[in-house]
Amino acid sequence: MTSVVLPLALFLIMLGMGLSLTLGDFKRVAEVPKSAAVGLFCQLVLLPATAFALIYGFGLTGGLAVGLLLIAACPGGVTSNLITHVSRGDTALSITLTAINSFITVFTIPFIVGYGLEHFMDTSRAIEMPILKTIAQVVGITVLPVSIGMFIRHKNVEFAEKMERPSRIASSVIFILITIGIIVANKKTIQDHFAALAGVTVALNVITMFFGFGASKLAKLGSAQVRTIAIEAGIQNGTLAIVIATSILKQPDMALPGGIYSLIMFATGGLVMLWGSRNVPEALPGR
Repeated sequence: MTSVVLPLALFLIMLGMGLSLTLGDFKRVAEVPKSAAVGLFCQLVLLPATAFALIYGFGLTGGLAVGLLLIAACPGGVTSNLITHVSRGDTALSITLTAINSFITVFTIPFIVGYGLEHFMDTSRAIEMPILKTIAQVVGITVLPVSIGMFIRHKNVEFAEKMERPSRIASSVIFILITIGIIVANKKTIQDHFAALAGVTVALNVITMFFGFGASKLAKLGSAQVRTIAIEAGIQNGTLAIVIATSILKQPDMALPGGIYSLIMFATGGLVMLWGSRNVPEALPGR
């Protein structure tokens, strides 16, 4: 489950995301530099800082503290793109932020999580995170499949567009199944820690969405961009957090915050989609 199924599932999810990407999505940063800069600032700076504050505020320690930090270190995923699209945000901006952040966090995840391991784990449970090996592993389950998906799209746009919707649906189903699997496999542990984790994961999800909303408003971005950055700041790649915890770090307890966060993320994301689809008159043109 942890060494084969989870990494393979994430590989397929990221491959599906690659099918929806083009080089133009990366070049778009030059066209909308302010929106991209605000979004990346929220994801790469405000999100980890909020996680650190909440760890201390809720008194988390050990693997649970590192697990929450791991969520904050991960990029957004196909789920944030889907929520943005349904809630009539700027889908192109969402895809751009997810794509760029996925590449940047390959390098930031090992350092942020490495610091968390050194800072929050007691000496009897000290865990080493080899930086270069971790970067290589994260590249293998994120950047490589995205690149393959983009290559497929470049070679056969018609096939990629035909597969884009099924791959999004499949990605969502796989994500839900992984979350359920983690919860079932760790039912007793989750019951023991649910009270401690529910509040802090709700806080991380909601506070970062509000930070994204506030930062976008201060930057005087359009309403669609404000919704998009709020979603991108608060909806993280829970699957990647779970895979790193279980497959790379070999610490199942560090996956618990990711599992509970994923459930909460679906709930809050569903509310955003419901509100956006009912209250926003029409979506932006384009992808």
